[in-house]
Amino acid sequence: MNLKEMLNVADRIVFEKTGQHLDDLQEAVLRGTLERETYKHIAKDFDCSESSARNAGSELWRILSEELGEDVNKKNFCSAMQRWQVSNVSNFAKDVVAISSFNTCGEARHPPNIPNSRPPNQETSHQDLSHMPELGDFFDRTPELHTLTTSILQQRCRLITLTGISGIGKTTLAVQLVQQIKHEFEYAVWYTLDEFPTIDKFQSNLIQLFSQSEKEDSSPTNQKRLPLIKYLQNHRCLIVLDDVHNLFCSGELAGKYKPESEEYRSLFKQIEKLSHQSCFLLIGWEQPREVTQVKNQNTSIRTLQLKGLDIAAGREILRDYGLEESDNSEALIHRYQGNPLWLKSVANLIQDLGGGVTELLPNDTILLPEDLKDVLQQQFDRLSELEKQVISLLAKESQPINRAKLLENEIIPASDLPNALQSLSRRCLIEQQANFYTISPVLRQYAIARAV
Repeated sequence: MNLKEMLNVADRIVFEKTGQHLDDLQEAVLRGTLERETYKHIAKDFDCSESSARNAGSELWRILSEELGEDVNKKNFCSAMQRWQVSNVSNFAKDVVAISSFNTCGEARHPPNIPNSRPPNQETSHQDLSHMPELGDFFDRTPELHTLTTSILQQRCRLITLTGISGIGKTTLAVQLVQQIKHEFEYAVWYTLDEFPTIDKFQSNLIQLFSQSEKEDSSPTNQKRLPLIKYLQNHRCLIVLDDVHNLFCSGELAGKYKPESEEYRSLFKQIEKLSHQSCFLLIGWEQPREVTQVKNQNTSIRTLQLKGLDIAAGREILRDYGLEESDNSEALIHRYQGNPLWLKSVANLIQDLGGGVTELLPNDTILLPEDLKDVLQQQFDRLSELEKQVISLLAKESQPINRAKLLENEIIPASDLPNALQSLSRRCLIEQQANFYTISPVLRQYAIARAV
């Protein structure tokens, strides 16, 4: 089957599944795949971003996987299509060439000995993504996806933390990321840490996955289980731990492990310090204390604090509630800091009340729907008394407040204030510019309401 015939069959499959023919970018991805080009090269030829090419590829592999009945990816696309063609030759005899005309996919445009060329991606053999949520509404996060993809695939970082306030879209971003890059790994695993609270249960479950798959691959008679780090050294693995804040204590400064979770500290240190070829992605409201805001790009750790959506993406959310044409829609998005969950909550309340943004949110008014209060309470309940005092001080100020002025307060000892500010920053609850601190309008309104 030559390149043209392969594209025709792929186009037929996509059209039958979606009602749409391959667009130009999708065709470019398939052509590049058949010529063994990287996404980076495909994007350069098509004059688009690498993330756009990866997104197009991810959607194609999903559609083709559903139709072909096997996990299709960038590496095995050619062979998967040939297997499917063999099994369906009688149904497509009028449209495609006979089986005897099958040949291997076309030669790579760049042979392996050309400098800077990369070998084909490692096909994922083993996945445990049963705990990974389905991808819901996903709004443009191209810069963040690019940052994470570069850190994981190009810079080969071993430990990455993805933090942000509740509702900002951390898990959704991670799901999109995993769907795009999972085929670059031998193992792709997603665990939610309320399901695996103890280190023993977590490691045992992970080692069992490794040992079972190795037994299937090699069929040894006396397979011996190895320490977890050995598997991470022997295999290229992507391991996502969601809700990592469940490892830490409430009522303490951010990142203090619960007694039963203390051994995770040793695990994360191993992941950072020891040589291996795997990556851990930690997602949560706060990060381990030992994971600092790394400025040195030579380290194996990266941190990404997720911010709100831009105006265009915020309007996509409001459009679902009939509010995108409002004169105050841009102000509404700014007021709720582009937080997808916050915007959906307030937009739903406005829709239920049958009013408009100008009517229900005059000037700088902040509405706090009950479901939004419940979400914020979960994070505020984790705060130490010291942090609650700092939040109360910041809530009284409508403008950013200088650190020197904060030190003048008569409630919080000067020696304790820096630790409290650092902890609140790690929880993504305060904003800092130079020596000035503030909190968002939503958090200010909530803090004031709690104090009444």
